[in-house]
Amino acid sequence: MKFCIVGAGAIGGFVGAKLALAGEDVTFIARWKNLDAIRANGMAVKLQDGTSLHADTVKATDSFAAVGHVDCVILALKSHQVESIVHQLEPLFGPKTTVITMQNGIPFWYFHNHGGTLAGNTVKTVDPRGVCKDGIAAERIIGCVVYPATELVAPGVVRHIEGERFPLGELDGSASNRVKDLSDVFAKAGLKAPVLENVRNEIWLKLWGNLTFNPISALTHATLQDICQNEHGRSLATNMMREAQTVAETLGVTFRVSLDKRIDGAEKVGKHKTSMLQDVEAGRAIEIDALVGAVIELGELTNTPTPTIRAIYQASKLLAHTMETEKIAVRGISLPQV
Repeated sequence: MKFCIVGAGAIGGFVGAKLALAGEDVTFIARWKNLDAIRANGMAVKLQDGTSLHADTVKATDSFAAVGHVDCVILALKSHQVESIVHQLEPLFGPKTTVITMQNGIPFWYFHNHGGTLAGNTVKTVDPRGVCKDGIAAERIIGCVVYPATELVAPGVVRHIEGERFPLGELDGSASNRVKDLSDVFAKAGLKAPVLENVRNEIWLKLWGNLTFNPISALTHATLQDICQNEHGRSLATNMMREAQTVAETLGVTFRVSLDKRIDGAEKVGKHKTSMLQDVEAGRAIEIDALVGAVIELGELTNTPTPTIRAIYQASKLLAHTMETEKIAVRGISLPQV
């Protein structure tokens, strides 16, 4: 199967390398030093046991037109980056090309094939001008929930921390041949990609933690374990998750695990820095709107109050503004022992 991975970062690099090592035809859309490194050396994945995988058959380019039609486009960019590349995707699309969205948070397509009074709505926090909704036909999209923790540690080099699950689902809940085929291809590559009857339920289960732990960690520099084991961190996380659960259930979502079990699961990951904390320390733009702002928007659409989530969102937006205007990264500094 021919894949184009748009975004050769931590997740895109990991997925693309695994698919290529399983014999799939993989091309990365990449930029700058990452592009040069992949062209020269392929994509490397450092595993938990200290060994490495090296996918040297992958291709890389910064030109969408040079790739041509593919069977599947994997959008591995962050939510706030998708709008800027939508107009460049058309050369990749053949009659049956699918698009797997690997963004965290509420996706731009959330109300496609949703049913009910909100069907067809645009999630304005994520897609304010409707560019994504208009530029990627709903019938191409397959939803995906990204569970692995990975880091781009150098150009063309990804470190895999834990996890291999990428559940997939059609927006209308059908078990189509195309989603089954993609599930099989992922499985062949060593990735767990079960086909879901309701991908939105799984999106909320992942989001439940992300909308909470990502901004708390960005604001406090606490790891997942630190947040969950500290009484103040755990209490704050619990309040945010309760508010989000109420919003989700108003939209017909059901959670297959309890709130406490979801927090315990995050704690077991250990002293892991969330992706948002990594971005803060690197001085990169942080992914706030799809993870946090969109939940507030859905709360407003369903007349559900979200005061704790809103307060953390506002503090996170202020942090992002400070980083952007001052051109700074915010890093933790180890103090000398006395």
